[in-house]
Amino acid sequence: MMKSLAGRRRLRYICRQKRRENTMAYIEIPEKAGWILKVLRENGYEAYIVGGCVRDSIMGRVPEDWDITTSAAPQQVKALFARTVDTGIEHGTVTVLVDKEAFEVTTYRIDGEYEDCRHPKDVIFTSNLIEDLKRRDFTINAMAYAPETGLVDVFGGIEDLKDKTIRCVGDPKERFSEDALRMMRAVRFAAQLGFSLAQDVRGAIREMADALDHISAERIQTELVKLLISPNPHWFRLAYECGITSVIMPEFDRIMVQRQNNPHHAFTTGDHTLCALQHIPAEKRLRLAILFHDMGKPEVFTTDETGKDHFRGHAAYSEKIARRIMKNLKFDNDTLYAVCNLVRNHSWYPQLSGTGVRRCAYLIGPDAFDDFLLVKRADIMAQHPDVVEEKLDYLKEVEHIWRDVRLHGDCLTLKELDLNGRDLIADGMEPGSRLGEVLERLLQDVLEYPEHNQREYLLKKSRELRGEA
Repeated sequence: MMKSLAGRRRLRYICRQKRRENTMAYIEIPEKAGWILKVLRENGYEAYIVGGCVRDSIMGRVPEDWDITTSAAPQQVKALFARTVDTGIEHGTVTVLVDKEAFEVTTYRIDGEYEDCRHPKDVIFTSNLIEDLKRRDFTINAMAYAPETGLVDVFGGIEDLKDKTIRCVGDPKERFSEDALRMMRAVRFAAQLGFSLAQDVRGAIREMADALDHISAERIQTELVKLLISPNPHWFRLAYECGITSVIMPEFDRIMVQRQNNPHHAFTTGDHTLCALQHIPAEKRLRLAILFHDMGKPEVFTTDETGKDHFRGHAAYSEKIARRIMKNLKFDNDTLYAVCNLVRNHSWYPQLSGTGVRRCAYLIGPDAFDDFLLVKRADIMAQHPDVVEEKLDYLKEVEHIWRDVRLHGDCLTLKELDLNGRDLIADGMEPGSRLGEVLERLLQDVLEYPEHNQREYLLKKSRELRGEA
């Protein structure tokens, strides 16, 4: 269907106005995305890049995806391109493949009634671009662009980019009632872009956060991780202030009010966690480990007769909480194991010796020890200023010892022993649980004296352990 003459004139007027109003409207579109636009337009349809790629291009960021919106119906899109995939054809989306790249092409649409706080019951295709932009979440994501017409920005997206504000298209309560996940997206975009939330957006989230109960765990997980690995992970506080964490992670609300009257700390447990998040690389497992590392403190909180607070055994409780939350949010097993390992061991302070560091690396896992050191550093950086320098000096020494251990190739695991179970059996030992016990004791010997990792010595030592020497 083609747009009415009056509608086309109005759209051209808006585009001319926007081009005159700002100089940021020129966007360089990649060749393949530009070719799709060209094919659609040459066949009589409107076509624009839309959403995040427009926003990111205007901001000077490199878009991850180039999404296209068009007046062509899905079957018309499929007829124009040789290779397509019906990724969401019932909602108007067809993926067009150009060489090995995929581009989502979606027909202008009006969403029907939302029944589950996430998906529209049905959609109505339209020939009106403005109607399509109206259904989008935030003004900065509701801009479209085509080389022939320039920028289409009817909801003030450019102004909100200039003001660094996350504002909904229309009434925030309506947008969030359509899709409750948009509340988390608002906070996530704020953290990713360094923007603030408009007051009505903030107020609507506080009022409607409970609706997140209707959102799948996988969707919550995705937004949580994007927020954590953003340039501003400490803006997790915004999720707390807006009431989001009380729904998706009430354990975080508990640590935000958990005091730490202790010489090692200057903040509540929650503020310490938010501070530590700023001192860890933007990697999913590391930031999840920091988020969870002290969540068990309210469980073990005690105060002695001097008024000093203690949290003995908090790491084990924090691991239990991390495991429960991550299972509920459907994290994969590899991520769950890696994060829980770091949380469980984050409070270790290995002795400043080769033996001490080797034993710690053995318990945590040599492959995880570098991550352990990063978590340790972030944890220290968020502690009381009076203790930070001394603890960092200690950590530097641990790191120096660890470099020497790796440089010399010291044995840290059973696999690295210069002898295995088959060797012991060949030496006359009976198979069974005793075999593992002897190997473990040999490894403990080698962790203390790495030069003992020699086959002849280990065979002799194993005979002593077996009482055969």
